[in-house]
Amino acid sequence: MIYLLLFYEFFKVGLFAIGGGLVTIPFLFDLAEQYPWFTASELADMIAISESTPGPLGVNMATFAGYKAGGILGAISATFGLVCPSLIIIMLISKLLKKFSDNPYVQNILSGIRPAVIALIIMAGVEIAKISLVDYTSLLIFAIFALSIRFYKKSPIFYIVIAAVVGIIFKL
Repeated sequence: MIYLLLFYEFFKVGLFAIGGGLVTIPFLFDLAEQYPWFTASELADMIAISESTPGPLGVNMATFAGYKAGGILGAISATFGLVCPSLIIIMLISKLLKKFSDNPYVQNILSGIRPAVIALIIMAGVEIAKISLVDYTSLLIFAIFALSIRFYKKSPIFYIVIAAVVGIIFKL
């Protein structure tokens, strides 16, 4: 039963997470409140781990959450549930988009979805900030990294490695 529930819940996440992995975060916070699969604090850790490992963020997070909830089969169920809507939708869209890409209704739909996706990403960032920025040290580290990322265009891997080293040095 847990495997069907994992598939179903992550299918819903995958179905409505238009815009990529970061958009899955608000849905995952909802799951953390509804089910004992993971806590909001563990979700913040999952995000950090998912951002620093190969692969799409949403898939990594679904795999981790599914594994935590139901072992290997839970990981498979959650991951397949998350990617299944994308597979179905991409197959349908690839057939239809070429035919309807110039349609004003399609353009209007996409124009409406884009700002909503940005809002979802920003709200995910706010939720992660509430969990992660808990003291002056974390706020200072955040400010330093935000400014560094803004003014020094380095690879995200560079910043993840530096952040890991900072965490080790300062025992965060």
